[in-house]
Amino acid sequence: MSRELSFPPAQPDDALPSRSTLWQALRRSRSVHFVVAATLILGVTMAFVGHLVGTRIEHAAAASAGEAAALYMEAFLEPYVQELATDNELSPASVHGIDRLHNSTSLSKHIVSVKIWSADARILYSNDKSQLNQTFPHEEVARAMRGEIVTRLTPLGDDENHFEEDFDQPLYETYAPLRQFDTDRVLAVGEFYEQKHEIETLQQEVWAVISAATLAMLLLLFYIVRRGDLIIDRQQVALRKQMQEQEQLHRQNASLQQKITAANHEFARIGELTQRRLGADLHDGPAQLLTLILLRLDELSEWRPQPQPAAELDGDDALETIRGAAKDALRQVRNLSSGLALPELNDLSLTDELILAAHRHQQRTQSQVLLDIADLPEQMPPLHKIALYRFVEESLNNAFRHADGQGQRVSARCSNGLLTVEVCDSGPGFDPDTPINGTRGRSPLGLAGMRYRIESLGGSFKVDSSPGKGTRVSVQFEV
Repeated sequence: MSRELSFPPAQPDDALPSRSTLWQALRRSRSVHFVVAATLILGVTMAFVGHLVGTRIEHAAAASAGEAAALYMEAFLEPYVQELATDNELSPASVHGIDRLHNSTSLSKHIVSVKIWSADARILYSNDKSQLNQTFPHEEVARAMRGEIVTRLTPLGDDENHFEEDFDQPLYETYAPLRQFDTDRVLAVGEFYEQKHEIETLQQEVWAVISAATLAMLLLLFYIVRRGDLIIDRQQVALRKQMQEQEQLHRQNASLQQKITAANHEFARIGELTQRRLGADLHDGPAQLLTLILLRLDELSEWRPQPQPAAELDGDDALETIRGAAKDALRQVRNLSSGLALPELNDLSLTDELILAAHRHQQRTQSQVLLDIADLPEQMPPLHKIALYRFVEESLNNAFRHADGQGQRVSARCSNGLLTVEVCDSGPGFDPDTPINGTRGRSPLGLAGMRYRIESLGGSFKVDSSPGKGTRVSVQFEV
């Protein structure tokens, strides 16, 4: 607190925490919540313990007072009531003796009043002489006549307690039987009004000890919880900082992922453009040159006169060989050109595109492809359509090359926002986990290229095959 008071007075008021801010901080403090709850619980518990201990002290004190009063009555009052065995009244001498006994003994410091009751609840003796021979029905008198010792903390509200009310303090009221000598006959009932002695002081000491113990426990628990609260706060600050760093790293990763995805898309687009350009260059360059060569060869063949000598027949064979090689080269260049240059897919639906890929494969290979296409989306991004076209084209080429076109099938469907395209064959199959060697194995480069093309667009690529059970290649995209 001294540090807070030493702040320079020039500091602006808005830099200091307001009352509402402090109140909100206290409301959020776990240690404050714990102290409030612990105070309620310990307060109720200790109040119950204090009340229980105080009550037990009162009961013990009352029992002790009752026993002392019974001994006093037995020792000092019974000799004066023996005449009640034959008479209904105490003699003046007995009354005088009881007065002298009460005033002369040290018990008068604690016993403030003495009464003797008859069996019919009539007062035979009292320090208050105005109550003599008056009848006040009492259950306690009847119980004492039956031989019981009754002790209670008198409320001083009865009619016979006017004399005792002047002392203005709680008194123990004890009723004890007064018996005839050598018999169990109860002649009368003696009543003592005794001060509480040091009971109130003892009760106050008990409450003081309980309060001190409760306060000490609260302070100790508050210290422990407050220390834990500070540790938790520091850990929360550190955890919040780590979460912020993780969130920042997540944002950076997301940004990098977006950049990678965009770069992959751009790479795929550039790759497709490059393939189209290569196809166009092959068609417009070498294919045209080969066509020109064939035309010139045809002109040479028509220009040569007939009949030809035998020596020139070898030249004709050479021309035919050149013409055949040129035709084969032209056919291969055109096939390469048509394979590199995709048809215009933007105007085709995904269903038409897959049908077109299967149809072109059937035309090239003179093989059969079964189609199972249903529930496909109408719109797809161009790069995805190109990737699916290339996937079907390459997978069917593999099926024809390695499975001789047996059981070629293309299936495609869209369910629950997931587009699945599969290409199957019933060929010899292979083990995808085993390195591929030989000319009959499927090209690892072709499978890797398809996988890379599909996964670069956010799809998944899967090869399911085993020896003797054919091959299934599938891709999936979220749509």
